[in-house]
Amino acid sequence: MADKPSRGLILYGDGLARFIEPSHAHLHSLASKANCGFLSLPNAPPSESEDDRIVREFAVLMDACEAYFNKNGQLSTEAKSQKSSLIPTMSERFMGMRAALLTNSSSLKSFGGKLGFDVLHLNGLFENINFPSAQSADYLASELLALLGFQEGRILNASQFDLVIVHIGSGENLNAEKGKGTVGDMEFMNALIGAIMLIAQPGTEIASRLYLSLIMGYGNVSRADDPGLSIVSHNYENDSPLSALFPQQSYTMRGESPRNDVRDLEISSYQLIGCCMR
Repeated sequence: MADKPSRGLILYGDGLARFIEPSHAHLHSLASKANCGFLSLPNAPPSESEDDRIVREFAVLMDACEAYFNKNGQLSTEAKSQKSSLIPTMSERFMGMRAALLTNSSSLKSFGGKLGFDVLHLNGLFENINFPSAQSADYLASELLALLGFQEGRILNASQFDLVIVHIGSGENLNAEKGKGTVGDMEFMNALIGAIMLIAQPGTEIASRLYLSLIMGYGNVSRADDPGLSIVSHNYENDSPLSALFPQQSYTMRGESPRNDVRDLEISSYQLIGCCMR
């Protein structure tokens, strides 16, 4: 099946990384099978709202920030206006790729539409099922795979989308109970990963064509959170022979000049987990 294109499913846990526990067995199982890494984003502008943070960080992850943000990191006039004809869509950028974004965040819905995503309301998929729960995770897993043309263990010749991104976490949480949304969302995310991995087990027809990625973000991160969220040891020696192997990310440079607004890796924003389910 390697000669046929894969279909991508990205689970985006916005603000959920800080709630990962050893008990989240499905997440750790995926990580053990996947290629994992860390990504540090640019520093947040002063007095940034939570809605603006959600949009800005999504723009960086989609490599679309230059079209939407000015040099000060503020949302540009073009992004705020309804005139988005000059902004290349996902289909234009990626050879006709059909992409969907599922989220409950109203600000991200608007932004995703300008990027060319088909935007779907995440809660709208659940109908009369109570969530977050194991039952709702199983149901959502089937619905997400169906959007990609995976149904009843088979691969349909035609699919509605080539890429589906599911945004869960900060902003409009799945759990409507105030103050408990992010913890409940993390439990739901773990159950959702387990449900997808159960359907797309290695060796199955679906697994041969599904590329599953998990992005876990820390949300609003500040120096006050360190060292609890640090991925770099404070005993790290800059003069170590291994210092040359320390990872550098492409967006730390603009042209031939280093960017000065990139957040220190000691306060990393995202943990990336990518896995081809074969």
